[in-house]
Amino acid sequence: MATSTAAPNTAKPLIVLTAGGTGGHVFPAESLAAELQARGYRLAFITDARGKGYSGVLGSLDTHHVTAAQMLGRGLLGKIAGALRLLRGTIEARAILRRLSPAVVVGFGGYASVPAVAAAGQLAIPTLLHEQNAVLGRANRLFSAKATRIATSFDQVRFLPAATTDAPQQVIKTGMPVRAAIRAAAETPYPSLDADAPLEILILGGSQGARVLSDVLPAAFKALPAALQARLRISQQARPEDLERVRASYADSGLSVDVQSFFDDVPARLARAALVIGRAGSSTVAECAVIGRPALFVPLPSAADDHQTANAQAMEASGGAWMIPQSRFSAETVADQLAGLLSQPATLEAAAAAAKAFALPDAASRLADAVETLLRQETRP
Repeated sequence: MATSTAAPNTAKPLIVLTAGGTGGHVFPAESLAAELQARGYRLAFITDARGKGYSGVLGSLDTHHVTAAQMLGRGLLGKIAGALRLLRGTIEARAILRRLSPAVVVGFGGYASVPAVAAAGQLAIPTLLHEQNAVLGRANRLFSAKATRIATSFDQVRFLPAATTDAPQQVIKTGMPVRAAIRAAAETPYPSLDADAPLEILILGGSQGARVLSDVLPAAFKALPAALQARLRISQQARPEDLERVRASYADSGLSVDVQSFFDDVPARLARAALVIGRAGSSTVAECAVIGRPALFVPLPSAADDHQTANAQAMEASGGAWMIPQSRFSAETVADQLAGLLSQPATLEAAAAAAKAFALPDAASRLADAVETLLRQETRP
């Protein structure tokens, strides 16, 4: 991905990006925006009210906020209210797109993208959908049959529509764009696993999923052989309300532990890690792969359509990770697996190499290429 930023070329067409919500949707939009800016394209961004706090490249774009809501509200009234808000947002987005007249709309899923992608379809504006997970998300699924092109992050993605004469969309694997800091950290070699070297473990849970990790992992680490415990350097993310409890659970262990609710240097910690333990959201999987760090994934069972299990299974099949379903995630099970893995440097090193081979570090560039190909196709006489 280019690091310089070109001035927008007024001769080039306008591209509208639409995303919002979790980092899994926002990070790839940010990466694509930076890449397209570097190529001189004019950009605009459509999101919901949560987008008012975005920084970086997205925060600098011509931004338009529309009404949005979860598509699956609680109960019949919740569903009706959500549908009405999305209808209102679509009307708002249609007015914005009419005014902007973009050449392409790129959607990254999540309910914040629904109004703009729906409006683009109504106005016959070509659309490219990017899917971050190994299961097509519900927002992208709504429009997948009519999308002009679908970009995926995995070889196999559940719920992709079959191409038809009426909807001959092309599906292309571009990978999951990651932050520039992650790509930079990918240059860091895998750490030495000599017998006396420290073993850095990074535990990432995310806002929804850190609690079970906080409940299980302290006991698992304390059950490891003393020689392994002495080498461990543990960085653990915990929910703010769990911080003191987790810190207390390590207090008498003698383990070297840093417990925080948020790490602002995740790329650096990933680069130092011998092993990552965490959920299997699209960003976590992609960042582990790009940097080349083996992972022990515990998919969030409540994730929509169990997409985290599909993500973890894909990485596990590559040899770059191991997966433990939450139903089997106990201190005893984890301690047994960690004792085996941390005592076998060759196994971890092979998994690190497999994780790196699984990655597409130039995903942002590939996605930008797909956008440009679509632009050429649409302007061809």
